Amino acid sequence: MLTVDKLIPGGTGLAAPLLARAARVELDWDVRQKSRFDAIDSAGRRLGVFLPRGTSVRGGDVLVAEDGSLVRVQAAAQPVMIVEADRRHGSPFDLLRAAYHLGNRHVQLELRPDCLKLEPDHVLAQMLRQMRLSVREAREPFEPESGAYATQGSHSHSHGHGHGHSHDHDHDHDHDHGHSHSHSHSHSHDHDHDHDHDHDDARGGGHVHGPGCGHSHA
Repeated sequence: MLTVDKLIPGGTGLAAPLLARAARVELDWDVRQKSRFDAIDSAGRRLGVFLPRGTSVRGGDVLVAEDGSLVRVQAAAQPVMIVEADRRHGSPFDLLRAAYHLGNRHVQLELRPDCLKLEPDHVLAQMLRQMRLSVREAREPFEPESGAYATQGSHSHSHGHGHGHSHDHDHDHDHDHGHSHSHSHSHSHDHDHDHDHDHDDARGGGHVHGPGCGHSHA
C-alpha cells in the first residue's frame, strides 16, 4: 500500500504536463468527505490516504504519495436529487426558500445558479415538491458547499475570548493564575490600574507615620 499524506487543492502551482502524466482516482462524496480512506488509482496502486483531520477532498485536487508521485482526484458520478423551480406553478424565489429550509436541517447542498443538488432522501423530496419545486433523480458528481467558516484541511477556531468590550483595564497585577485563557477584555474606561503603592509593611505592620518613619511627608 502506498501512503498518501499530502493534498494540493485544485493542483495549484503544478504544471499541466505534470498533471497530464499523473495517475487518477475516482471517488464519490461519501469517500471524499473523509480524511482517512483506502482507494485504488488508475495505475492499479492501492492508496492509503491519511490527511489532517477535517480535510475533505474535492474533484480536481491532487494527492501526493510518499514516493512523490501525484494522483489527480476526480469526483465520481453518484445518485443525487436535482431541485429546480417549477416554471409553471412557481418562481425562482422558491429555490431560495428551499435552500434556506434545507440549510436549517443541515443538509449538504451543492448550489447552482438554476438548481440545488443533494443526496437522495424521499422525505426531503416530498417536502420540496410540496413547496412547488421540481425534483428529479440523476447520476452526477456531487460537490456540496463546504460552509462559511471552513477552510480546506483545517478548522482552527482560535478560542481567544476577545470579548471586545473596549474597557482598557490594563491590570498590571501579575496575578499569574496559571490558566492562559488570553482574556483580552479591552474595557475602555481608562482605568490603568498600575498599583505602584510601594507597600513596605511586609504584610505585618501598617505604615508608621511619625518621627523616624523614613517617609517623605511633603
